[in-house]
Amino acid sequence: MSHVTLLTGPERRRRWSEADQCRILAAAFAPGATVVAVARTYDVATSLIYKWRRAVRARETGFAEVVVAPDETVAVSRPAAFPAVIELEIAGKVRLRIPLSTPPTLAAAMVKALGVS
Repeated sequence: MSHVTLLTGPERRRRWSEADQCRILAAAFAPGATVVAVARTYDVATSLIYKWRRAVRARETGFAEVVVAPDETVAVSRPAAFPAVIELEIAGKVRLRIPLSTPPTLAAAMVKALGVS
């Protein structure tokens, strides 16, 4: 005769709402936080947090809101140590600094070379 053990109790597999997932992701990737510590706090596997992050990144369209100001002459005072540049940060991986004296066609070519068009 074989012996069978039946385990009863609450289902271990939980269903996390999208709001809960976003809250956990924000906590896990906040400055100074570690994924392991947040996973322990919420009793979630670290692999699940990374899976949620991949899913969120896959849903993103890749577009950012851009506000174009009217062409007005504005007097800006800034220290000489900080030259005027346009700084683009792309997906947290690439940072491109383009001086304002760069011709627009060259700036567009630089952005296109990064594959961000």
